[in-house]
Amino acid sequence: MYQEPHGVDQAKAAPDRRARERRPFRQQRRPEERVRILGEIVDLMRPEEVLLHVERCVEAGRRSVVANHNLHSLYLLPRTPGMRRIYDLADVVELDSTPLIHFARLLGLHSRPFHRCTYLDWRAHFWSLADRKGWRVLYVGGADGVAEQAAARVSQRYPGAVLKGMTGYFDATPGSAGNEAVLAEVRDFRPDILFVGMGMPRQELWIADNIEALPNAVILPVGAAFDYEAGVQKAAPRWMGRMGVEWLFRLFADPKRLYARYCVEPWFLIGPALKDVREAWARRKKKRS
Repeated sequence: MYQEPHGVDQAKAAPDRRARERRPFRQQRRPEERVRILGEIVDLMRPEEVLLHVERCVEAGRRSVVANHNLHSLYLLPRTPGMRRIYDLADVVELDSTPLIHFARLLGLHSRPFHRCTYLDWRAHFWSLADRKGWRVLYVGGADGVAEQAAARVSQRYPGAVLKGMTGYFDATPGSAGNEAVLAEVRDFRPDILFVGMGMPRQELWIADNIEALPNAVILPVGAAFDYEAGVQKAAPRWMGRMGVEWLFRLFADPKRLYARYCVEPWFLIGPALKDVREAWARRKKKRS
């Protein structure tokens, strides 16, 4: 059953609890594994725990949304109408940010470096599972031809998985002809796993807008995952991710697009961060008294 986020009083947690209790499939977690950081709930889960959830949902034929939070999503959330819906739908919210993991540790939460979860952290394990179990994996996103190229390359390494890639360049307006055509293709493919890589927040909005029309699959927004698989973007070495400096690699690779994300947006999170620090201090003071 759902566990209250650690360090959150009952009155604040009640709306989140009611929303989550309505969802049909939930992995049990200890209270310290579901926490609130900068006002938002995240799950402190290892990559292998996320994939265990994915595997169980596929075996049960259940639809499940696995979302993620990082500094960019926390900046966008209060500024993007409708984006919150995906976090209300999500059974798991990965923590895709080493700086946030260190910040959570500072607050006295039970975060560790191995709780960082993103596609690049679990890709090898995921594709090994998909290969062995014959999962049907569909990726929607990227420029024309990129997803198809990525699917072909991944299929060479993992022939047991059934892959398809579809462009993310279509009219995603609910009810549009382009959107209906994409939804029809998704349903026809009958994926076990649906990756949506349209960039944040477009991918989150698209999932939330179309959730009832999507098949029973595990649905994950994964950004540029298949750009990496196709070789059109170079992934940072994983040691940079573990050290929390992957953003530097990405900034130097694409400064025009990412300067505001990495050098401006974090300043807007100082207020929520200070609030977290004050609340953590109050908890420690109360515990000592």
